[in-house]
Amino acid sequence: MYIAGAGMAGLCAAARARELGVTPTVLEKGNRPGGSMLLSSAVIWRYRSLDDFRRECPTGDPRLQRLIIEQLDDALNWLESMGAPLVSAETENPRTVGRRFDPRGLTDVLARAAGDVQTGHTLGSDPGTRLEEPLVLATGGFPIRLAREHGLAVRSNPWSEGDGLELGLAAGAATTPGMDEFYGRAMPAPPARWGEEEFVDHAQLYGHLARVFDESGEGIAVKDDDWSENGLVQEIARRGGRAWFVVDPKNLGRKTPYGTVAEVVERARSAGGTVEERDDGSLAVHVVAAVTHTIGGLVVDERARVLSKEGTPIEGLYAAGVDAGGWSTGGYASGLAAAVVFGRIAAQEIVK
Repeated sequence: MYIAGAGMAGLCAAARARELGVTPTVLEKGNRPGGSMLLSSAVIWRYRSLDDFRRECPTGDPRLQRLIIEQLDDALNWLESMGAPLVSAETENPRTVGRRFDPRGLTDVLARAAGDVQTGHTLGSDPGTRLEEPLVLATGGFPIRLAREHGLAVRSNPWSEGDGLELGLAAGAATTPGMDEFYGRAMPAPPARWGEEEFVDHAQLYGHLARVFDESGEGIAVKDDDWSENGLVQEIARRGGRAWFVVDPKNLGRKTPYGTVAEVVERARSAGGTVEERDDGSLAVHVVAAVTHTIGGLVVDERARVLSKEGTPIEGLYAAGVDAGGWSTGGYASGLAAAVVFGRIAAQEIVK
């Protein structure tokens, strides 16, 4: 059994396989395990009900959404049982339930449980449809490629170029709708400089408290139900990738997930970003849409098997995490939740 990728999905698949008596080989393209999980706030969550999930991601696959709703709680208990360090047993979001872990501690626990992780190993495409051993694709989607094609910033690990997608396509796999959709954040625009250490707290997550304009000066509406502001970020991407958040002085003291608006704006300024003071006292912050992970991907069934264009399983080929698309199309849901759920499912399917 081979697993391509040592992020959340790949490590969970490997750890679960070892529990079930199989010793997998994990092939990681980068120089460390953890993928983009290590760079996140490590909040792993689901919507409270399938109806809520359907409402938030209306064009997603309800079969996959149901699995996340039904299996995530047990998966979170499993992570804790292995010693993953819990930061909070709540998400602090009334729409969701889940837990927050320490990302470094979670990575270390899963890497130990996964066993043999070989870093610096690039996955090659196989034009054939038969695989000598079962393979789980967990390479993190194709955020680097999507960002490059659309002129956006990158807010993910630097290795997820779409290797899993390419191998799946070469084997005849089908892809889901939403191949141009992504989860991301508005980040300080160049000349600001920020890196992995700033991915979380430098996010400019206060669009609902600002007036938003594209580069031509045309307003961008922030929808009332866009609580995550992922819809706003994708709209900025569609309008060229950059925008201005204009904040009235009265809103500078309002809270965001990463401090007050004033504190987040100051981080943008400290990073070298453009923050302009207007005549009315408002602050205009230049932002860029940054891609964290893609939403479209390979079509899988409820057993994490990759499906062909004819709708049949491709023998020996599985996908987990954001290599498997379709579960959050049309909206936004937790990539880490899909990673742990489908990583475990893939391992269980192969081992049984």
